[in-house]
Amino acid sequence: MSDSLTRREFLGAASTLAAGAALTPDMVSGRSAAAVHVRPQARQVAVASANGIRAVQLAAELMDQGVDTLDAAVEGVKIRELDPEDTSVGYGGLPNEHGVVQLDASCMHGPSRRAGAVGALEGIKTPSVVAKYVLLYTDHIMLVGKGAKEFALSYGFQEEDLLTDKSREIWLRWRANRGPDDDWLNVPAEKDLEFERHGTINCNVVNAAGDVSSVTTTSGLAWKIPGRVGDSPIIGAGQYTDNDIGAAGSTGRGESNIKVCGAFLTVEFRRRGMSPTDAALETLRRVVTTTESRLLDDQGRPKFGLSFYAVKKNGEFGAASLWSGRRYAAFDGREAALHDSAHLFERGR
Repeated sequence: MSDSLTRREFLGAASTLAAGAALTPDMVSGRSAAAVHVRPQARQVAVASANGIRAVQLAAELMDQGVDTLDAAVEGVKIRELDPEDTSVGYGGLPNEHGVVQLDASCMHGPSRRAGAVGALEGIKTPSVVAKYVLLYTDHIMLVGKGAKEFALSYGFQEEDLLTDKSREIWLRWRANRGPDDDWLNVPAEKDLEFERHGTINCNVVNAAGDVSSVTTTSGLAWKIPGRVGDSPIIGAGQYTDNDIGAAGSTGRGESNIKVCGAFLTVEFRRRGMSPTDAALETLRRVVTTTESRLLDDQGRPKFGLSFYAVKKNGEFGAASLWSGRRYAAFDGREAALHDSAHLFERGR
């Protein structure tokens, strides 16, 4: 990763590898080694939420050029962060109830075992990059609010108005229809202003050497209480990476994911031998068991949506959602395409 490893870390990693090589049975016994162990090559893949089809394509192309896994993943999600037509991530994201866009992001770099995150960041288009800078240049993991913004500005990020004409119009129409007993006029919604109240992009990548990284970025829940932070910037919830196992991340109702540390749990299920898809399904079952009754329908099913995406160190990948009909994006080593997610519940039943 660019600038991510200090000289001390590099030398430490090198000495660890050398020590590991020196402890083969043949060397201990004094016999000549019959062969040199070569680290098996992984399948280079990138997996993301469905809105990340361009992200996985770009991440794969960059890894082909030798770009570090985290740099590749961040560059991939930046496509959405910088897109003013995307009302769920970065620039143009839907604001909180006061009309202010507050962004969240987190990332983890498998090889260096480091992480960075920002929460409730205002005025900066690319929170994923700021999160990476927290990882690179501080001994902290998370910066929030005013402090996160000041940190970004100190590294040359430009403060900008993140509320586009489109997202402002959607917010104004929501504000005008908040309740039948308030003093606001009811303004009819227009089809061209339809939107998703939830929105996030998660991207997990593994390169041909088996190194893994992950990143998640979002503008959070539309109309949220100012200062609300969901799962996206929470290490172990919005995303998690273990370079020995793989990575996982999520999109959907953040509060329900935070309670189970879903990304971490999915990676841990992988550690126990589950496939990426089965691990994601098992995490969703845990979500259901921890959901309070007010958020369950009369059949005991969640009234919200939540999805997990996972990649194994060898390049195996998968995803699962609470409800059917969800898709995810993946570059499988050959091409970028959308795939059907596994699911717990069928819609309409």
